[in-house]
Amino acid sequence: MGEKTEKLLSILKLQPVVPVLIVDDVKSAVSLARALVAGGLKAIEITMRTPSALDAVRAVADEVEGAEVGAGTILNAAHWDAAVAAGSKFVVSPGATQELLDAARKSSVPLLPGAATASEVMALREEGYQVLKFFPAEQAGGAAYLKALSSPLAGTVFCPTGGISLKNARDYLSLPNVICVGGSWVAPKELVAAGDWAGITKLASEAAALKA
Repeated sequence: MGEKTEKLLSILKLQPVVPVLIVDDVKSAVSLARALVAGGLKAIEITMRTPSALDAVRAVADEVEGAEVGAGTILNAAHWDAAVAAGSKFVVSPGATQELLDAARKSSVPLLPGAATASEVMALREEGYQVLKFFPAEQAGGAAYLKALSSPLAGTVFCPTGGISLKNARDYLSLPNVICVGGSWVAPKELVAAGDWAGITKLASEAAALKA
Protein backbone atom coordinates (compact mmCIF):
# COMPACT_ATOMS: atom_id res chain seq x y z
CA MET A 1 0.00 0.00 0.00
CA GLY A 2 2.89 2.37 0.73
CA GLU A 3 4.08 2.36 -2.86
CA LYS A 4 0.58 3.04 -4.19
CA THR A 5 0.10 5.85 -1.67
CA GLU A 6 3.29 7.51 -2.85
CA LYS A 7 2.20 7.08 -6.47
CA LEU A 8 -1.15 8.73 -5.72
CA LEU A 9 0.46 11.56 -3.75
CA SER A 10 2.88 12.26 -6.60
CA ILE A 11 -0.11 12.74 -8.92
CA LEU A 12 -2.24 14.83 -6.55
CA LYS A 13 0.70 17.07 -5.64
CA LEU A 14 1.08 18.14 -9.27
CA GLN A 15 -1.49 20.92 -8.78
CA PRO A 16 -3.92 22.39 -6.24
CA VAL A 17 -7.02 21.59 -8.36
CA VAL A 18 -7.89 18.32 -10.11
CA PRO A 19 -10.43 18.89 -12.90
CA VAL A 20 -13.46 16.61 -12.55
CA LEU A 21 -14.87 16.11 -16.03
CA ILE A 22 -18.06 14.72 -17.54
CA VAL A 23 -17.16 13.97 -21.15
CA ASP A 24 -19.82 13.50 -23.82
CA ASP A 25 -17.54 13.45 -26.84
CA VAL A 26 -14.22 11.62 -27.23
CA LYS A 27 -12.90 14.10 -29.77
CA SER A 28 -13.40 17.03 -27.45
CA ALA A 29 -11.81 15.09 -24.57
CA VAL A 30 -8.36 15.21 -26.15
CA SER A 31 -8.57 18.95 -26.92
CA LEU A 32 -9.98 19.61 -23.45
CA ALA A 33 -7.20 17.67 -21.75
CA ARG A 34 -4.56 19.47 -23.80
CA ALA A 35 -6.05 22.81 -22.80
CA LEU A 36 -6.02 21.85 -19.12
CA VAL A 37 -2.43 20.58 -19.28
CA ALA A 38 -1.38 23.79 -21.04
CA GLY A 39 -2.86 25.72 -18.12
CA GLY A 40 -0.91 23.66 -15.59
CA LEU A 41 -3.49 21.03 -14.61
CA LYS A 42 -1.89 17.72 -15.53
CA ALA A 43 -3.86 15.36 -13.28
CA ILE A 44 -7.34 14.98 -14.77
CA GLU A 45 -10.31 12.93 -13.56
CA ILE A 46 -12.80 11.75 -16.18
CA THR A 47 -15.95 10.50 -14.49
CA MET A 48 -17.67 7.34 -15.70
CA ARG A 49 -21.01 9.06 -16.15
CA THR A 50 -21.34 8.94 -19.94
CA PRO A 51 -21.06 6.22 -22.61
CA SER A 52 -17.97 7.98 -23.97
CA ALA A 53 -16.07 8.12 -20.68
CA LEU A 54 -13.89 5.01 -21.04
CA ASP A 55 -12.95 5.88 -24.61
CA ALA A 56 -12.13 9.39 -23.43
CA VAL A 57 -9.79 8.03 -20.75
CA ARG A 58 -8.10 5.84 -23.35
CA ALA A 59 -7.73 8.70 -25.82
CA VAL A 60 -6.29 11.11 -23.26
CA ALA A 61 -3.90 8.44 -21.94
CA ASP A 62 -2.68 7.70 -25.48
CA GLU A 63 -2.66 11.15 -27.05
CA VAL A 64 -2.13 13.90 -24.47
CA GLU A 65 1.48 14.38 -23.49
CA GLY A 66 1.95 15.33 -19.85
CA ALA A 67 -1.55 14.29 -18.75
CA GLU A 68 -2.07 12.00 -15.75
CA VAL A 69 -5.58 10.76 -16.44
CA GLY A 70 -7.73 9.03 -13.87
CA ALA A 71 -11.20 7.53 -13.91
CA GLY A 72 -13.84 8.73 -11.47
CA THR A 73 -17.23 7.48 -10.26
CA ILE A 74 -15.89 3.92 -10.06
CA LEU A 75 -18.45 1.89 -8.12
CA ASN A 76 -17.48 -1.80 -8.39
CA ALA A 77 -14.87 -4.31 -9.54
CA ALA A 78 -16.12 -4.36 -13.13
CA HIS A 79 -15.80 -0.58 -13.34
CA TRP A 80 -12.31 -0.87 -11.84
CA ASP A 81 -11.11 -3.40 -14.40
CA ALA A 82 -12.47 -1.37 -17.30
CA ALA A 83 -10.92 1.86 -16.03
CA VAL A 84 -7.50 0.30 -15.54
CA ALA A 85 -7.64 -1.38 -18.95
CA ALA A 86 -8.40 2.01 -20.51
CA GLY A 87 -5.17 3.44 -19.10
CA SER A 88 -6.20 5.15 -15.88
CA LYS A 89 -3.22 6.23 -13.79
CA PHE A 90 -5.43 6.55 -10.72
CA VAL A 91 -9.01 5.67 -9.82
CA VAL A 92 -11.53 7.71 -7.82
CA SER A 93 -14.71 6.52 -6.12
CA PRO A 94 -17.44 8.47 -4.29
CA GLY A 95 -17.33 5.95 -1.43
CA ALA A 96 -15.92 2.50 -0.76
CA THR A 97 -17.26 -1.05 -0.70
CA GLN A 98 -15.42 -4.23 0.14
CA GLU A 99 -15.72 -5.37 -3.48
CA LEU A 100 -14.05 -2.21 -4.71
CA LEU A 101 -11.33 -2.34 -2.05
CA ASP A 102 -10.59 -5.97 -2.95
CA ALA A 103 -10.22 -5.02 -6.63
CA ALA A 104 -7.93 -2.15 -5.72
CA ARG A 105 -5.79 -4.35 -3.50
CA LYS A 106 -4.95 -6.62 -6.45
CA SER A 107 -3.92 -3.75 -8.70
CA SER A 108 -0.86 -1.53 -8.94
CA VAL A 109 -3.08 1.46 -9.79
CA PRO A 110 -3.84 3.62 -6.73
CA LEU A 111 -7.38 4.25 -5.48
CA LEU A 112 -8.66 7.54 -4.07
CA PRO A 113 -11.73 6.33 -2.13
CA GLY A 114 -14.45 8.65 -0.92
CA ALA A 115 -15.47 9.24 2.68
CA ALA A 116 -17.85 11.70 4.32
CA THR A 117 -17.83 10.73 8.02
CA ALA A 118 -15.27 10.05 10.72
CA SER A 119 -16.33 6.39 10.83
CA GLU A 120 -15.80 6.00 7.08
CA VAL A 121 -12.37 7.59 7.36
CA MET A 122 -11.46 5.26 10.24
CA ALA A 123 -12.60 2.19 8.29
CA LEU A 124 -10.47 3.19 5.30
CA ARG A 125 -7.49 3.88 7.55
CA GLU A 126 -7.78 0.30 8.81
CA GLU A 127 -7.53 -0.78 5.15
CA GLY A 128 -4.28 1.19 4.84
CA TYR A 129 -5.58 4.30 3.10
CA GLN A 130 -3.97 7.62 4.03
CA VAL A 131 -5.26 9.71 1.12
CA LEU A 132 -9.03 10.05 0.71
CA LYS A 133 -11.60 11.95 -1.27
CA PHE A 134 -13.92 14.01 0.95
CA PHE A 135 -17.25 13.84 -0.85
CA PRO A 136 -19.66 15.54 -1.23
CA ALA A 137 -17.56 18.26 0.37
CA GLU A 138 -19.91 21.22 0.68
CA GLN A 139 -22.99 19.12 1.39
CA ALA A 140 -21.17 17.01 4.01
CA GLY A 141 -20.12 19.99 6.12
CA GLY A 142 -17.59 21.92 4.08
CA ALA A 143 -14.19 23.20 5.09
CA ALA A 144 -15.18 23.69 8.73
CA TYR A 145 -16.15 20.02 9.06
CA LEU A 146 -12.94 18.86 7.39
CA LYS A 147 -10.88 21.11 9.65
CA ALA A 148 -12.53 19.48 12.66
CA LEU A 149 -11.28 16.07 11.47
CA SER A 150 -7.66 17.21 11.15
CA SER A 151 -6.70 16.67 14.79
CA PRO A 152 -8.49 13.42 15.77
CA LEU A 153 -7.69 11.87 12.38
CA ALA A 154 -4.19 13.27 11.96
CA GLY A 155 -2.16 11.58 9.25
CA THR A 156 -5.03 11.38 6.77
CA VAL A 157 -5.10 13.87 3.91
CA PHE A 158 -8.00 14.68 1.63
CA CYS A 159 -8.98 15.81 -1.83
CA PRO A 160 -12.35 17.48 -1.18
CA THR A 161 -14.76 17.36 -4.14
CA GLY A 162 -18.35 18.47 -4.54
CA GLY A 163 -19.59 22.04 -4.64
CA ILE A 164 -16.10 23.52 -4.80
CA SER A 165 -15.43 26.53 -7.00
CA LEU A 166 -12.84 29.27 -7.40
CA LYS A 167 -14.80 31.18 -4.77
CA ASN A 168 -14.33 28.67 -1.92
CA ALA A 169 -11.33 26.57 -3.05
CA ARG A 170 -8.91 28.50 -0.84
CA ASP A 171 -11.03 27.69 2.24
CA TYR A 172 -10.13 24.05 1.68
CA LEU A 173 -6.60 24.48 0.39
CA SER A 174 -5.64 26.40 3.54
CA LEU A 175 -6.40 23.36 5.73
CA PRO A 176 -3.50 21.21 6.99
CA ASN A 177 -5.21 17.97 5.94
CA VAL A 178 -6.02 18.98 2.35
CA ILE A 179 -3.61 18.12 -0.47
CA CYS A 180 -5.74 19.40 -3.36
CA VAL A 181 -9.37 19.90 -4.34
CA GLY A 182 -11.47 18.50 -7.16
CA GLY A 183 -13.62 20.79 -9.26
CA SER A 184 -15.53 21.05 -12.50
CA TRP A 185 -15.49 24.84 -12.80
CA VAL A 186 -12.29 24.75 -14.87
CA ALA A 187 -14.15 23.13 -17.77
CA PRO A 188 -17.59 24.78 -18.11
CA LYS A 189 -19.98 23.02 -20.47
CA GLU A 190 -20.48 26.14 -22.54
CA LEU A 191 -16.75 26.59 -23.20
CA VAL A 192 -16.34 22.91 -24.08
CA ALA A 193 -19.33 23.04 -26.42
CA ALA A 194 -17.92 26.16 -28.09
CA GLY A 195 -14.45 24.63 -28.39
CA ASP A 196 -13.02 27.59 -26.49
CA TRP A 197 -9.84 25.84 -25.47
CA ALA A 198 -8.00 29.11 -24.83
CA GLY A 199 -10.71 30.06 -22.35
CA ILE A 200 -10.31 26.74 -20.56
CA THR A 201 -6.53 27.13 -20.47
CA LYS A 202 -7.06 30.52 -18.81
CA LEU A 203 -9.34 28.99 -16.17
CA ALA A 204 -6.84 26.19 -15.63
CA SER A 205 -4.03 28.72 -15.15
CA GLU A 206 -6.08 30.55 -12.51
CA ALA A 207 -6.75 27.26 -10.70
CA ALA A 208 -3.12 26.17 -10.95
CA ALA A 209 -2.08 29.44 -9.30
CA LEU A 210 -4.05 28.64 -6.13
CA LYS A 211 -1.75 27.71 -3.31
CA ALA A 212 -2.19 24.29 -1.71
